[in-house]
Amino acid sequence: MRSAILAALTALALAGCGAPSVWAPDEAVSQAHYRHDGPPEITLFTVINNRSGEGAHSALMINGSERIMFDPAGSWYHGWSPERNDVHYGITPLIEKRYIDYHTRVTYRTVIQRIRVSPEVADRAIALAEGAGPVPKAMCANSTSAILRQLPGFESIPQSYFPKKVSEAFGALPGATFEIVYDDDDDDNSALLAAQNSEAAN
Repeated sequence: MRSAILAALTALALAGCGAPSVWAPDEAVSQAHYRHDGPPEITLFTVINNRSGEGAHSALMINGSERIMFDPAGSWYHGWSPERNDVHYGITPLIEKRYIDYHTRVTYRTVIQRIRVSPEVADRAIALAEGAGPVPKAMCANSTSAILRQLPGFESIPQSYFPKKVSEAFGALPGATFEIVYDDDDDDNSALLAAQNSEAAN
């Protein structure tokens, strides 16, 4: 069964090869530059379907010389956070909250796992994220785990198409923290996304 699922995911990913490129201008990225005053850190977001219990999405937030979000094949965007091929810049606490709120609703919960790293590892992760996109559909966990596996201390992370498998391996690493966010927002989050971007337009 697992091999059949992998074959289907691979076929879907191949069909999506040549994912559209999004490239914010230099000025927008420069203006959005933000470094959180917390320690260098890698955060794994895993969105879980509340009905099936299966993983639906993987993403990384990385705090190094700046704080960015690697949201592979994601549908979220915000006018205050310019994007270049699945990397979103300017991830302030407010933008992080907007990202979590978008993904968490009555049908999905969001698992947040954090690990402190050295500044060098954080910046290596940012560089790998900037070189990874744009990511085709159904490849979010695969691309996320591919980045993690290349970082010192994260070599045990399996490269996988399954967000929950990546989350479980991440959670087994020394120092990993664990948090779950629930929300009762409606399953249709298009209005929420529109409201977030209306905020950015004003």
